[in-house]
Amino acid sequence: MLVIQPATTLRPMKIPLMILSAALTFSSGAFAAESTTLRLGIDPSYPPMDAKAPDGTFKGFDVDLGNEICRRIHARCQWVELEFSGMIPALQARKIDAILSSMAITDKREQQILFSSKIFQFKSRLVARQGSPLAGRANALAGKQIGVQSGTQFEAYALKNWAPIGAHVIPYKGQDEVFADLQNGRLDGALLGSVEADIGFLRTPAGKGFAFVGEPLSMGDRGVGIGLRKDETAVQASINAAIASMLKDGTYAQIAKKYFDFDPYGN
Repeated sequence: MLVIQPATTLRPMKIPLMILSAALTFSSGAFAAESTTLRLGIDPSYPPMDAKAPDGTFKGFDVDLGNEICRRIHARCQWVELEFSGMIPALQARKIDAILSSMAITDKREQQILFSSKIFQFKSRLVARQGSPLAGRANALAGKQIGVQSGTQFEAYALKNWAPIGAHVIPYKGQDEVFADLQNGRLDGALLGSVEADIGFLRTPAGKGFAFVGEPLSMGDRGVGIGLRKDETAVQASINAAIASMLKDGTYAQIAKKYFDFDPYGN
């Protein structure tokens, strides 16, 4: 059961969040009268969703959504930097209270953790140098080095679909490491979310000479959600109500316009 700490006391008294959440009443987007702290795991190597500012603070679409959700449930977001592959173990070990770092909702992950309702959904794309033969046919991947971030759905997809036809799937701890090796020629391609690839790489100076290859891919996920421990169903209900109210009152769209010229919520 999740333990939270009131932010205003000198000697903190711990209160089980599930017990607190079960008593919360949803009214005009407000969930509670008292402020609590919610530790959110984030991997800031995935702009424009998750990034770190020069002053060490976190920014991005995930961060803005998370801060607004925390405001609506009267919680204080405390962002905790982690490697993506370590998110679920950290959640289960109670080192964090939730995951908000572009984690896709998949059947495999749902065997381990609980998810909120969807907060956005993108297709995935392969990125390579312009003119790459990877855009041709499936067997063009044979013998090629394809970079993915470890622990992601992209790694799982590439291992399932491309490794059997001869592709060498190379996992990295962070997405920035994937881009670095793509630039220096150690990789033939990189698989990741289309928006993160476009805004976080292709539109930057580092992405000059690179492009999408092939068609958009569906990973079989149901969009991105906030990860919680299995027993936090009351917290899930509070977060879901906050997401629904953001979509209804236009706040979600206002946040999205800071980053995108389309609706990231998806179908």
